[in-house]
Order: sequence, then structure tokens, then C-alpha cells
Amino acid sequence: MKDKVIAVILLIIMVLNFFDVLTDLSLGVPDWHIIEESLIVLVSGAVAIYLIFDIRKRTQHLTLLKEKLADSTDQLNNITEEMKSARTQYSQIIHEQFEQWQLTKSEQEVAMLLLKGLSFKEISAVRETKEKTVRQQASTIYSKAGVEGRHDFAAWFLEDFLS
Repeated sequence: MKDKVIAVILLIIMVLNFFDVLTDLSLGVPDWHIIEESLIVLVSGAVAIYLIFDIRKRTQHLTLLKEKLADSTDQLNNITEEMKSARTQYSQIIHEQFEQWQLTKSEQEVAMLLLKGLSFKEISAVRETKEKTVRQQASTIYSKAGVEGRHDFAAWFLEDFLS
């Protein structure tokens, strides 16, 4: 959101300076001043255009990420009944462990997405929160679980299957 605000402000600066250049031309202002303000118009316009394209690119990436997540959910819905039963039982065990660790609902959502392998940036995009918030929640999750980080957290749920 703040990128959009910055882009709009830069566009406003560009337009206002453009009209100022036109006014200065009619008033016979020194050339160095006109060149200076023209550079401001060009730079603010270029940066605004860059931001707009970057916003579009990130929006498309987030849309693609959400589609992939939906596709993964669809794929999970199409697995065999035996796998569905095992998945349900495993999910229930995970949620029971989350309850034992006294994770909040929000922390449980983040924890599940961490177990699915999403990055903090991806989790913040999916949950439409700030990445800093996700990092803080992950730190709290690790602390409540008594593990050092993401890898230990995932290993906690997998180690019984490897023996």
C-alpha cells in the first residue's frame, strides 16, 4: 500500500514540476533552473513508473502464489481415502500439539504454513499481514515449542516417522 502512495506522490511531484517548468519557460528563468526542474520531472516520473511496474509484478506473484496454494489444496482433496484418513489423523495430532504448546489461532495458522514450507514473505502474503509480524509469530512459536528454529520445528513433527 505504501508503495502505491509513494508512486502517487511521485506522479504529483512530476506533474507539478512539469507545470512549473512550463511557467518558468514563459517567465524567462535561467536555463540551469529549467534543466534542474526538468531532471526532477524525469527522475520522479521514472521512479514512479518503476514502482508501478514493481507493484504489478509483486501483485501477479502473490496471485500466482495464492493460485498454487489453491491448487495444492485441490490436489490434497483428490487423494485416496486411506491417505485422507492418515492426513486427517496427522493433522489432528499436529493441532493437538499446537494446543499443548498453547499457540494462539493466528500462531497455529503460521505454524501450519511453516510446516508446509512457505517462507516468511509468502506467509505474510497469504495471510495479508506484514512479514515482520510473521517473523515475530514464528519466534513465539519456536519459543513455545522449545525449538531453535524452522528446521527444528519441522523435525519435531517428522522425527518419529524416521525411526
